Amino acid sequence: MNQTIIQFFHWYSEGDGKLWHEAEQQAKYLSELGITSVWFPPAYKGTNGGYSTGYDAYDLFDLGEFDQKGTIPTKYGTKDQYLQAISALKKHNIQIIVDVVLGHKAGGDELEKFKAVKVDEENRDKIISDVIEIESYTKFTFPGRGKKYSDFEWNFTCFSGVDYAEGMDSHIFKIQSEYGNGWEEMIDDEKGNYDYLMYNDIEHRNPFVREELNTWAKWYFDQTDFDGVRLDALKHISFDFYKEWLTMLRSNSEKNIFAVGEYWAPGYLALLQKYIEVTEGCMSLFDSSLQNNFHTASKEGSSYDLRKILDETLTQADPMHSVSLVDNHDTQPLQDLEAPVEEWFKPIAYALILLREDGYPCIFYPDLYGAHYTDKDKEGNDQEIFLNKIDGLEGLLKARKDYAYGIQKDYFEDANCLGWVREGDDEHQGCAVVVSNKDAYSKPMEMGEKYIGKTFYDFLGRSDEKVLIDEKGWGNFPVPAGNVSVWIPE
Repeated sequence: MNQTIIQFFHWYSEGDGKLWHEAEQQAKYLSELGITSVWFPPAYKGTNGGYSTGYDAYDLFDLGEFDQKGTIPTKYGTKDQYLQAISALKKHNIQIIVDVVLGHKAGGDELEKFKAVKVDEENRDKIISDVIEIESYTKFTFPGRGKKYSDFEWNFTCFSGVDYAEGMDSHIFKIQSEYGNGWEEMIDDEKGNYDYLMYNDIEHRNPFVREELNTWAKWYFDQTDFDGVRLDALKHISFDFYKEWLTMLRSNSEKNIFAVGEYWAPGYLALLQKYIEVTEGCMSLFDSSLQNNFHTASKEGSSYDLRKILDETLTQADPMHSVSLVDNHDTQPLQDLEAPVEEWFKPIAYALILLREDGYPCIFYPDLYGAHYTDKDKEGNDQEIFLNKIDGLEGLLKARKDYAYGIQKDYFEDANCLGWVREGDDEHQGCAVVVSNKDAYSKPMEMGEKYIGKTFYDFLGRSDEKVLIDEKGWGNFPVPAGNVSVWIPE
């Protein structure tokens, strides 16, 4: 069966513990659509308690169990509700991918004094002050949890940098550390060294930190029996750390844990390939280059040459390590990396990731369910956003589940209309797919000898026409203007 992930949340997912309950209720429906894995948001307590998305991680051991940061549940619910959702999904043979945030911690419990230097925000290798003593919230004692599950207390030696100093203006401060006064090694020189992202930046060269994060991973697996991990903000974390961490996790769990990392570098395929190389292929990456192509194509409309849509993408260059996507919580409107794909183009984009043989596709919650939220725009004004369910996405998912198998043949000779066929295999009939970003078209394509004399219909209902496969195995498959059609045998 074809594998498909859903990112079962977005940045503005409802709070009050509704998400875990909704996931439990949706398990059967997702299974019927052909979803094989659910990627959940960070499930542990953030510094904003019940309002936290989880990316401001405070206590990794608090899955909505302890009274900390003003709440027992996380934004998404209690630990019991989380485990119930996981159990419901697993009963429908859906795997669980958990979100892992190990680059920073937020919301420390106590102030500590230590030595640091200020660095230039645009070049973090450039020191712009003498060594000074600062005071920051780098001590984590977790008073609500106490010593349950772990007695490890985080202090300033566990961090390489902070952005808060008591009584001083916000700045990036590089902690003077026994593990090295420079930042950890990164694969790129963006901002000089982009190790520091936000909050208290975790010092992965500290062996006690590494041991604690390995211990936590084994504990988390034992609690939830997860099947995969989504690794946050790889651009800001030592690549050596995750090679070791994943090796330990797979060994401790005795399970081949799937891993997909977020190294967000739209338009920079070489960086994605370099990261895969230095981590020795131990994880897949989200194809940020392909997502960027979709965003650009949706903005440019019919002037975009669809024959270039897969150029310079990980899905084309290294499909075995590519997780393809159309949008995510970072690219959605009003987020820092905002680069949404226009609604009209999304059915085309989803056809390209769901019905072709390369890549491991991930669909986005608002595209299946819709979303409505309000936030500040870049000018500080309130903006109300409505994201509609994408017309035809359910059909594309079902087509992937039942028909997107076998040999693939491409018909990419037209700048505004692409087509391809999947011939099917011993267990599945095949399909013919046509996409257009301009006019209505009919594209001649060869389905193969076994389909001679068979009639095909548009599975998405875009067309009432029927296509007869001729004596040479060819058919002429229509598509409406600016849309997608999926043709399957009657």
